[in-house]
Amino acid sequence: MRLTTKSKIIQLPSLSQANRLLVKVSYKSQKSKINLMGNPSFSNFHRLLNRSMATKVGDVVCVTGANGFIGSWVVRTLLDNPRYTFIHTAIFPGSDPTHLFTLHPEARARIKVFEANVLDSDAVCRAVDGCNGVFHVASPCSLEDPVDPQKELVLPAVQGTLNVLEAAKRFKVRRVVLTSSISALVPNPTWPTNKPFDESSWTDLDYCKARQKWYPVSKTLAEKAAWEFAEKNGVDMVTILPATCLGRMFQPGLNASCAVLLQLLQGSPDTQEYHWLGAVHIEDVAKAQILLFQMPSASGRYLCTNGIYQFADFAKRVSKLYPEFPIPRFPDETQPGLMACKGASKRLLNLGLVFTPVEDAVRDTMESLTAKGFLKQQNSQS
Repeated sequence: MRLTTKSKIIQLPSLSQANRLLVKVSYKSQKSKINLMGNPSFSNFHRLLNRSMATKVGDVVCVTGANGFIGSWVVRTLLDNPRYTFIHTAIFPGSDPTHLFTLHPEARARIKVFEANVLDSDAVCRAVDGCNGVFHVASPCSLEDPVDPQKELVLPAVQGTLNVLEAAKRFKVRRVVLTSSISALVPNPTWPTNKPFDESSWTDLDYCKARQKWYPVSKTLAEKAAWEFAEKNGVDMVTILPATCLGRMFQPGLNASCAVLLQLLQGSPDTQEYHWLGAVHIEDVAKAQILLFQMPSASGRYLCTNGIYQFADFAKRVSKLYPEFPIPRFPDETQPGLMACKGASKRLLNLGLVFTPVEDAVRDTMESLTAKGFLKQQNSQS
């Protein structure tokens, strides 16, 4: 690793040693003057929401990665609110946006589709032009291990985010809501074992690189680069860090977070050691994003999970709901040292967000997995 005073040059070892890629990432150290925890005190939720709604009626917003799992739900939630007159949906070139037009009776009238690879700054600008808000959701995430993690994960996550923020700056967007991840929060082996994880934690990059865990590397570098850019350029940005998202799938394909439940139901022994903090209903994640856009007081990072607990505890809950499936019994500590916390997302709770029970998220995911043919129902055991 080579360091300079204003940026870092990080050379990540490729799984394919013949092809290495230098990724230049400009980001602040954790000693940044910006307070990513925001103001710990919040006024009454309804008073703040009413004030936020008075800022402007008739917003035009852009959603990147709009036809993915999270993006589709953000679009759906925006369509349910008449405040958002038009939604610019940015999708990867050649991907299918058809299901977006089934999300709401007014979808065809209010959605504009833009094919935009986030690495194409001109295409990103076309999608953001005319918008006063951006929900940046797009970030590569695959069910398969990457062959070249820098090219497939790190570069599009980091540079794609910077391209979106550059467009937001150019067109004077009022606020950007960046979808980060708990993967930018954990794993962090130096975190005190007697303290629940909160938004002040950052993923240990060296720990992840040593274990070939490239998705957390990509999300962490992307968020840090985003905060550096936002602070230097005066871009109003908040970030949301969802846990494992579950719920109804609008998109036709299987996404990575719902695959966690699918694999568990199929008997996978994977403990999700490096990727687990808890679960959250995807509808809550979408509602939180719109809430963070509308609330003038919102600032910094927001953990979004319905509690922190061991993956073993989650598996037990799923097993009680669906005893007919071959769900493994795990050791009590699938995430060594993880301290449970029911109110881990207190910053969102203080804004008035109410979380859906995890069991409901599991049931909704099950319905989609079955309806889309990803999972065959098991005969109940007598």
